[in-house]
Amino acid sequence: MDAEERRREILDTARRAGVVDVGKLAADLGVSKETVRRDLRVLEQHGLVRRTHGGAYPVESAGFETTLAFRTTMHVPEKSRIATAAADLLGDAETVFIDEGFTPQLIAEALPRDRPLTVITASLTTATGLATRDNTTVLLLGGRVRGGTMATVDHWATHMLSGFVIDLAFIGANGISRQYGLTTPDPAVSEVKAQVVRVSRRKVFSGVHTKFGAVSFCRFADVSDFETIVTDTGLPLTEAHRYSLLGPQIVRV
Repeated sequence: MDAEERRREILDTARRAGVVDVGKLAADLGVSKETVRRDLRVLEQHGLVRRTHGGAYPVESAGFETTLAFRTTMHVPEKSRIATAAADLLGDAETVFIDEGFTPQLIAEALPRDRPLTVITASLTTATGLATRDNTTVLLLGGRVRGGTMATVDHWATHMLSGFVIDLAFIGANGISRQYGLTTPDPAVSEVKAQVVRVSRRKVFSGVHTKFGAVSFCRFADVSDFETIVTDTGLPLTEAHRYSLLGPQIVRV
């Protein structure tokens, strides 16, 4: 196996498992740990993985995106804490957008039941979960349904959004960086998110620490567009401070 084949195998493993360990890769591939580290450095330079202490995880790109089912298995305790903290930011909002994805789905579940709310969402899963609540009116955006995320996209969704003024939007992303802002692999998803940013008075980003510094294909917002970023304590304080200098309040839970 030459270097290119080995790196392809490492990348495939990372995308299947969600994370790879240097020691296990070295043993499985029959090479030294330093060779694996060198391969991971190359893959990171190409924007395909992000290295961690002792391993790496894949970056979602135009050619790779995790499914909603997979996301429900990764960093679940962190996502649950983030969702609770994000829902606490509701304030006096009466109309709320809930993005596609597992963390936004958890935010929807954490919204209060004792007050009237109108929730707009592209997520079929979130719409189904909220539809039976007595005090909640659910507006599901129309459009093409993406099987991997069970969410709607394309011009039907963006056109419907264009007629709204939304009090508060809970928005996710596949990557967030100080240089490139918020990104996602699919142009159709990017258009929906960008439209949400345009029509919402307040914007909150929620995502686990692994999304920070990651850059995907389609950029849809600047960090400065958001009043608050909610993440977990895996994001170092020093890095959180750098993001706060761009405008948003950073909440680490």
